[in-house]
Amino acid sequence: MTVTPPTQTTESYVVGVDFGTLSGRAVVVRVRDGEELAAAVHAYPHGVIEHELPTTGRPLPPDWALQHPDDWREVLRTAVPAAVAASGIDPAAVIGIATDFTACTVLPVRTDGTPLAETALGVRPHAWPKLWKHHAAQSQADRINHLAHQRGEKWISRYGGRISAEWQYAKALQVLEEDPATYAATERWIEAADWIVWQLAGVETRNTCTAGYKGIHQDGQYPSEDYLAALHPGFADFARTRLEHPLSPLGTRAGSLTAEAAAWTGLPEGIAVATGNVDAHVAAPAAQAVENGQLLAIMGTSTCHVVNGPVLADVPGICGVVDGGIVEGAYGYEAGQSAVGDIFAWWLRQGVPADYRGEAAATGEDLHQLLSRKIADQPVGGHGLVALDWMNGNRSTLVDHHLSGVIVGLTLATRPEEIYRALLEATAFGTRTIVDALEQGGVPVTEFIVTGGLKKNPLLMQIYADVLRRPVSLAESAQGPALGSAIHAAVAAGAHPDVRTAAAAMGRVRRGAYQPDTARADAYDSLYSEYRALHDHFGTGPDKLLHRLRAIRNAALTARHADPEAAPVAAQKSEV
Repeated sequence: MTVTPPTQTTESYVVGVDFGTLSGRAVVVRVRDGEELAAAVHAYPHGVIEHELPTTGRPLPPDWALQHPDDWREVLRTAVPAAVAASGIDPAAVIGIATDFTACTVLPVRTDGTPLAETALGVRPHAWPKLWKHHAAQSQADRINHLAHQRGEKWISRYGGRISAEWQYAKALQVLEEDPATYAATERWIEAADWIVWQLAGVETRNTCTAGYKGIHQDGQYPSEDYLAALHPGFADFARTRLEHPLSPLGTRAGSLTAEAAAWTGLPEGIAVATGNVDAHVAAPAAQAVENGQLLAIMGTSTCHVVNGPVLADVPGICGVVDGGIVEGAYGYEAGQSAVGDIFAWWLRQGVPADYRGEAAATGEDLHQLLSRKIADQPVGGHGLVALDWMNGNRSTLVDHHLSGVIVGLTLATRPEEIYRALLEATAFGTRTIVDALEQGGVPVTEFIVTGGLKKNPLLMQIYADVLRRPVSLAESAQGPALGSAIHAAVAAGAHPDVRTAAAAMGRVRRGAYQPDTARADAYDSLYSEYRALHDHFGTGPDKLLHRLRAIRNAALTARHADPEAAPVAAQKSEV
């Protein structure tokens, strides 16, 4: 007897891969409704390279942050097949893959995409990928900004009046000035967001998001060769020879999965590979934050704020505005804080005593839960503290990575949980500064939505609602950027006509999850005034104490390494 199996609806799936600061995460998603079937994480074996070069053990100067390119490939080899296996689907049902990356994480490569770190030049620090939080190019950024204002370059206003030390031009200029031979060997200078697509599809592409926000591409062009030559004669052709390439809009198909990448991932050769994207901006459709005024805060080690607006406005201190930078048909605005979760993690490592750790172990709480419980009932301002959230510099609205953190009001009676709460509040005050700047600059904020790991901290989310005096909505996915990438993969594969339509079908958000309390909000207004006074004194006033302290620190650390085996990178004679 022949048995006819029951008819089954054929489902299609996509894979989104989020490359973060410390790990890469792959998620398998159903195209029809955004259901996340499985996820897998691969921690980078080399992590963030901040102290010494892996190839030589050579000490790195202050403010350096590098990564190993093969750590990123390993995510494709391990996390993607693991996620697909855990999902239980037939890999043949996967129709597309998309990726997102931290930015500006950038690397020098050959014309075939080979990272210089994987050539004979790998013994040289400047041959390695520079992570987004590499802040050693601040002096180059300062000159870029000064010259742009001096010459009246129109593009500088699109970036809030200041280019960041984290971005492409400052980092490339640092390479040229400190290691000319490595710069000369750099045939292409590429965002990791585009490089990883190159590994998957076998073709070089450039996305509109990183080109606009990190590469100073505005109104169809990069900064002029005349301007670049004024920075350094050897920098004149930087954009033309190392950046120039047709730009691909977000959600478009960059190419097809190569045989090699198919072998790495276990996915079908030839499926759609989406254009690259940034880990912050890509998360907007996952949280259904694609309409004008819906601000998405991607809160993790740092925070990135992205919001669409209907008109082009110059907002002082923001990271940038790009036409189509988040979704096509709108101006995408970006701002950010260089450290948020990293600040809390620092305090847990350095400031929590052993008896607290023992108590947490006994109660089964993590340290965040323990500190939150101990401080939750304290009235606003009861700790007598105010802090500046600049432990990793200030991205917005001061765009100054020579700034550092400040805590004011400490006494011998101050408890660890009080400092913890003051640090939570400081990051909320930093976000309020950004929201105020956007609205004062002509970009309305109608909804505040949070995604990222920090949304799991109830005390933090309530503080944000109270400080901002507005409801806080939560993206429901635990993998916001990875789901956002999957949504872009679905569009690139033709399963949805555009990103907005795909977001409506595949994204999820819980609106108004936290509501502001009027009494607490009033109390926070007073604390915020003190934060702003401290902010202006150290950030915009004539007292450059924080700059002087950093200069003293850098000089001391550089002197410590001033020997033939470990000379400062900037002082090394360039040789190949």
